[in-house]
Amino acid sequence: MVGKLDDYLRFNELALNLRAQRQQLLASNIANADTPNYKARDIDFANALQGALTRTTPPAGVLAATDPRHIDNAQANPDLLPDGTPVLYRQPAQASVDGNTVDMDVERNQFADNAVRYEAGVTMINMQIKGLLAAIQGGS
Repeated sequence: MVGKLDDYLRFNELALNLRAQRQQLLASNIANADTPNYKARDIDFANALQGALTRTTPPAGVLAATDPRHIDNAQANPDLLPDGTPVLYRQPAQASVDGNTVDMDVERNQFADNAVRYEAGVTMINMQIKGLLAAIQGGS
């Protein structure tokens, strides 16, 4: 039974986790908008979600943390998210003199879009849980 509940909620759980990690990347880009030679980073959300859904074992390059004192994957490899999703560099529309590739208009747009989609994911999970509760309680 627990396995079926996990399967039922798995898609939205994975999507929310990826959205939260992407939000951190986008916030980091915005925070470093004035840092010389900073390269804006992002993930390909659709491919990352598809990879997370089909993955049954940890991807290559992801370390197994069997002890809380182990270094997490973000520290071990900054080009991978903790779940093994590759972090890509955003291609700038226009080069800057200081080598920074952050375009604040793009970053703010992506940040807001991701936040709205995260909230939609939370709403979907709430609806799923309410549906489960209604089924358990026998109500509508």
